[in-house]
Amino acid sequence: MGNHNAKLPSSPLRKIITVASIASGVQFGWALQLSLLTPYVQLLGIPHTWAAYIWLCGPISGMIVQPLVGYYSDMCTSRFGRRKPFIAAGVALVGLAVLLIGFAADIGHVFGDQLGRVSKPRAIGVFVVGFWILDVANNTLQGPCRAFLADLSGGNSDTMRTANAAFSFFMAVGNVLGYAAGAYTNLYRIFPFSKTEACDIYCANLKSCFFLSIALLMALSTIALTFIKEPEAEIATPEKNIEDDTTSQGYCMKLPFFGDIIGALRDLPRPMWFLLLVTCLNWIAWFPFLLFDTDWMGKEVYGGKPNEGILYNLGVRAGSLGLMTNSIVLGFTSVAIPYLAKVLGGVKRLWGGVNFLLAVCLAMTVLVTKMAESSRHYANGPDGKLTLQGPEPGIKASVLALFGVLGIPQAITFSIPFALASTFSSSSGAGQGLSLGVLNLAIVVPQIFVSVLSGPWDALFGGGNLPAFIVGAISAAASGIFALTLLPTPAPDAPTKLVGGGFH
Repeated sequence: MGNHNAKLPSSPLRKIITVASIASGVQFGWALQLSLLTPYVQLLGIPHTWAAYIWLCGPISGMIVQPLVGYYSDMCTSRFGRRKPFIAAGVALVGLAVLLIGFAADIGHVFGDQLGRVSKPRAIGVFVVGFWILDVANNTLQGPCRAFLADLSGGNSDTMRTANAAFSFFMAVGNVLGYAAGAYTNLYRIFPFSKTEACDIYCANLKSCFFLSIALLMALSTIALTFIKEPEAEIATPEKNIEDDTTSQGYCMKLPFFGDIIGALRDLPRPMWFLLLVTCLNWIAWFPFLLFDTDWMGKEVYGGKPNEGILYNLGVRAGSLGLMTNSIVLGFTSVAIPYLAKVLGGVKRLWGGVNFLLAVCLAMTVLVTKMAESSRHYANGPDGKLTLQGPEPGIKASVLALFGVLGIPQAITFSIPFALASTFSSSSGAGQGLSLGVLNLAIVVPQIFVSVLSGPWDALFGGGNLPAFIVGAISAAASGIFALTLLPTPAPDAPTKLVGGGFH
């Protein structure tokens, strides 16, 4: 195989920032998915029980697409570069997906969906295809973007730290922009054509959000791909002892990737297995809330129902505002991680402690829901009929505070597991790239588990979101216990080296 570790001159900071900025375009789209798409699928007529299955694409594509794209971009010999063809393909797929998702209701209506019916099967079909393409596209983008930054860093550790910090910063920017767009109720006025007979105001706002998302992504990607030249590097080539024919070429292009993953799993040191367990439990806790947070706001907190009145939509918008608050707290906490770890005696104690904080926050969703239900009241509407009103200001403030506090454990979740994986792999002599790839399995497998089971589990208890949140609280507590009791203390435990999601 070619030499992956040969050092090259690092690139100027302006080039690194230009490529890292693509993350804000990608994350803008992810934020819209998390805040708006679960409610949207229910507006199209997909029952809550089945809505989670649509989210299976994210973890599946994250488990398969990202490693494959990263692996084959290492061996790409295109005259345009190793990374650029994959980034360009990802952007094009995002554009196609956005059109399918945004115009799903319109396309469904053209092909026979009736406006008065709750279920719109043709629109659902178009939406599902677009949604899966979008997740594959986003996963196609992220791996090559990170690899491009690594190439520009030329193996220089200081430059790599700067590149990772820039990428994380632009992810936070994309989150804030996405959640802010999702919370703004009149965005569709920027694109008057977005509201149609088949696409109501909520749908038109969603469509407008995605217009802005793809415009930002295309602008940033075009600038990076046009003006930033990839540094020359030795391309990895398949082993020469495999027969050089068409069949064996396809074989040898696939075998190393899967062989390396299997080998990495077989040779994992014991601390890595404990890390995978804690990470797995941690994501079983996180994923139900990430899936259903805005739906919970619309139904349990605001008391609305999809396709019935405006309360549900108001709750979803309030949830988007909460997610924006969450992202701001996440950004500040990420900067403070080294100091928090020093105060608490190391990253192991910090991770264990915030997992208990996560458990408390998820359990608090039950209390907030009960408070919202007990304080609901009716008032005369414009037509003189009694109309259910939204929650009291105190309830709204409590929910926003809850979203904000959740930004603290989320920042830790996005950094410390990767730092520990890097430390454990270094001490055992394992490759860090493969170790981090294996860690990703402990993130996506729980997401598949939650996507498959959370809908039926919630349906057993009336179709709400609280049962999945309660399971998440229990899982978070277990994750905290195992983090404190099973994980070995890194030696040396150097929290001051934590930058951009890992030790450097």
